[in-house]
Formats: sequence, C-alpha cells, structure tokens
Amino acid sequence: MNIGITVYPTYGGSGIVGSELGAELAERGHNVHFISSTLPTRLTELSERIHFHEVEMMTYPLFEHQPYSLALATKMATVARAERLDLLHVHYAIPHSISAILARESIKSKRYLPVITTLHGTDITLVGADRSYLPITKYGLQQSDGVTAVSKFLKKATIETFDFDDVEVIPNFICPNHYKRDTTSPLRTELADEGETLLAHVSNFRSVKRPVDCVEILGKVLEKGAKARLVMVGDGPQRSACEYRAEQLGIKQYVTFAGKKANISDYLAVSDIFLLPSELESFGLAALEALACEVPVIASRVGGIPEVVTDNETGFLSNFGDIEKMSEDTLKLINDEDLREAFGKAGRESAVTRYSASEIIPQYINFYEKVLGARTASAAERS
Repeated sequence: MNIGITVYPTYGGSGIVGSELGAELAERGHNVHFISSTLPTRLTELSERIHFHEVEMMTYPLFEHQPYSLALATKMATVARAERLDLLHVHYAIPHSISAILARESIKSKRYLPVITTLHGTDITLVGADRSYLPITKYGLQQSDGVTAVSKFLKKATIETFDFDDVEVIPNFICPNHYKRDTTSPLRTELADEGETLLAHVSNFRSVKRPVDCVEILGKVLEKGAKARLVMVGDGPQRSACEYRAEQLGIKQYVTFAGKKANISDYLAVSDIFLLPSELESFGLAALEALACEVPVIASRVGGIPEVVTDNETGFLSNFGDIEKMSEDTLKLINDEDLREAFGKAGRESAVTRYSASEIIPQYINFYEKVLGARTASAAERS
C-alpha cells in the first residue's frame, strides 16, 4: 500500500506513535509518505520506502496567523495524486482530519482517497470537547472513512462527548528490541551513584502531567532517608516550576533535567522506577515504554493508565494528586529490591505480549484493508 501519514512533528505521544507506525509499515513493505510541517521527532532517517513531504505556508500581510490547515490540505491532495496514495492516516483529530477530508473532497473527481483518523487523547478530551471546536471535531469523525482510538477509555470518552461510537480500539505499541533494560550503560553512572535508586519521568511538562509532583515525591522519599535521584526527560511550560520547587526543597542536586531527547529508551533502560502522576492520560505511552524496560510504574489511576499498568503487579496506582501514597509506594519499591525486580519482569512480559509492534501493526494493516474493502464494495454497489 501507499500510505500518507500526518502527525504533529513535536514532542508528544501522537507524533511518536505516528512516526513509529510509519517506520514499522515500511519494514513490512509498504510505502509511507509523511506529510507535515517538519520532520517528525522520531523519524531519524528516510529510506526507499519512507518519504517526507514538507508543508510550506504562504506569508501574506493579510493573515495574522498562517493558514496551516489549508496549506496541509493542499499538500495532502498534491501528494495523494502524485504518489497515488491508497489512503491518508492522520493522527490527532484537529485540524488533521479536517484537512484530510478537504483534500479528499478536492480530488474526488479524479480518485477517492479514504481518510483514517486516529484519536490520541486531548484532541477529544480537551481540544475537541471545547465548545468552539466540538461541532467541527464531530464532523471530522463522522466524515472519516475509519476512526481508531488508542484505548478503551478514549473510545468511551468519544462516545460520551460526540455521540459517535464507530471507533476501533488499536492501542499504542513498543518495539521490544528497542525498549529493554541495559544495566551496563555508562549513562547510569552519569545519572546516579552506586547504591542510589534512579527515579525517572518523561513528558512534555504540561500541567496535566503534574511534573512538579515528581519533585515532591523525590523530596518525601529523601526525607525518609532513601538514597535516590530523579531524572526528568523532556521540556515544556512546567519545567521552570519543577526547577524552582527542587530548589525550594533543597534537593536540586538530586534532580537532573535532561531536556528533550530522541533516545528516551536509553534513559528508561537505566532507571529503576518511573513516575507518571498525571491528571489525565488517554493511554500512557511513556508508562508502556518504561514497563518494556522492566521499570515499575508509579502512576495515577486515571484515563487509560489502568489498561497499561496493573496495580500491585507491574506498578502502583493512586488517585491523582495523592503525593503521600505515591511517595509511600515509591519507598516500598526502593526498599524492596526483590519486589522491584518482580514488578519489572511482570511489566516487561505484559508490554511484550500485549503491546509489541508485532501484535499491534497487523491490527492497523487489517483496519486499512477493512476500510479499503468497504470503499471498493460501496463503489461496486453504485455501479
């Protein structure tokens, strides 16, 4: 198949999943065309089967903001015709599904281009649910030829918010060979001394991720006499608040702010406990990546996280904002190496058996074939 993929090329779950999906599809013999403003974060190299088409925007004094949605639709239509795409797969509903539908309509006299929309979370729970965007988001869902969501929680939220239930659940995935434990890496000695437990957090540092809670948790376990450090990977609006809180608590020397990293797996591979105290997670991709690296997860019992992290088996779940319990659970794992190791092995097994690329990518391919088959059948009926 010739597949067009559009993602937000920034540091975030939807961009990561879309990029890695394209790479996995290319490995299976499909031709993948990324259509975006810049090269997606995880797309480190192009190949014979992976192509990138840059969306260029016109600068004109009349426009206070450049009309990206229209530029994207134009590029989608151009690439679809030039490369004879079989379908467009867009990640994140707003504005990608609308742009794709516009592209489809603009070339339908020549050929029909099916549009598949994958929902990742805030496009439904936050952006799409906003009154100013709700009607157009619902239109995008209804007009898509196929819709998928990354968790059962997100499908339920889509039904409740938009009264739209034609959604296939296809979860996020990991490559087991890429995400695995590595106790020999020199990065470990850079981040923590021998005998110290290394806590980790990975996010875009938005307030919904509650990254400051991670600093609070570290502070509490250090108060109890535990030897621990925290590495925070990523960047965003809450980073300065984390740095300030660490300074207030007098634990700044125990926190490493690594910034944005393409090699997140390197950091997870050497960590001991992963912290994800989010207020909302539609799936929790970072938690899944940690589990694959045999790292137990301390997380909030929200959204799709309970679908990924099994409480008291691969980690501990708490009500969001319950820093006291999260700190106590973290101490349990710090003080009981056997328990930490058991949780780690169970997490790895869960991640590999339920969420490996070999399990999930065929689900996407089957869904593509289902959508294309339905379109072919519909065209035959009309003729």
